[in-house]
Amino acid sequence: MAVTKVSGLGAIVTVDDATGTAQVISDDTTNFSFATPRASQDVTGVNKTANERLLLLADYSATINGPMDTGANQSHAVFSTIPSTSKERNVKIQPTVNATPYLSALCILTDYQITRANTGELTYQVPASLFDGTAPTWS
Repeated sequence: MAVTKVSGLGAIVTVDDATGTAQVISDDTTNFSFATPRASQDVTGVNKTANERLLLLADYSATINGPMDTGANQSHAVFSTIPSTSKERNVKIQPTVNATPYLSALCILTDYQITRANTGELTYQVPASLFDGTAPTWS
């Protein structure tokens, strides 16, 4: 029987820059997280002894973290325009070295947080949220 479990080694993170050009920033990404929650509505009648719920809207959010890199088409070039541009960007996270699976969503990037730790590290954190009302799907 083949082992189908995979690690996160060799992950690929691609984010559009302000011009809409996809830039691979995997080398500048040390970790990421994403969530695909669904809203729910409690519709429990008074005649029930347990909850009833309806599944509602899908959502997507991500956070990308890494070291500051000021090279051309690297993380700083991609994210430094967040405060000055109001442009949706495609965020594609491929958590394994293989071409699939990956999750891609059109997002708004809401902050470009820079942290200088007391040890001298200069890192970034960028939160992303679903933009266009299209439920993200794995490919």
